[in-house]
Amino acid sequence: MAEIRALALNCTLTKSPEPSSTELLTTQILRALADLGAQTAQVRVIDENVAPGVEKDMGEGDGWPGIREQILASDILVICSPIWMGHMSSVAQGVLERLDAELSETDDAGRPILFGKVAVTGIVGNEDGAHKATADLYQGLSDVGFTLPAQGGTYWVGEAMQTVDYRDLDETPEAVSSATTMLARNAVHLATLLREHPYP
Repeated sequence: MAEIRALALNCTLTKSPEPSSTELLTTQILRALADLGAQTAQVRVIDENVAPGVEKDMGEGDGWPGIREQILASDILVICSPIWMGHMSSVAQGVLERLDAELSETDDAGRPILFGKVAVTGIVGNEDGAHKATADLYQGLSDVGFTLPAQGGTYWVGEAMQTVDYRDLDETPEAVSSATTMLARNAVHLATLLREHPYP
């Protein structure tokens, strides 16, 4: 059987090559998936000139069609976002809006095209909002057809009204490491099940 493939969309607002706490958490999730045998890749969405809109292709210069191809070729989609003013980033919101186009797409058996895919999330920030951002992503991802595993989200939120970022920590907190490991294990398990036993 072919390897499980996982694609992570890093929805930081920081362009490459600047360091990003969201990139650190994204990389940790992908490493946990790779440890379970998954083939992994990461896209920093803000670098890809993704146009706003709700179509598969918004025309010349739109970077989404290339990302979409990678999503369709993957079994697991990871979306990681920072928290800004209590919400997911505008980049993450834009990703959900572009995924809206998949509601009208079906496979050869007439099923929604994303039905066989698993989605998980990672959230990082130094202000409140991790649960809300996770819930908003879960709802949108489920709406367009992704399946969410048990405990399919991991996050870190720093002390309120402080300036310490996730990438500033000397080591990853055990609670975050444990949640990330569980996310990866459950995502690979579910993706394998859906591949062997697709939705009717």
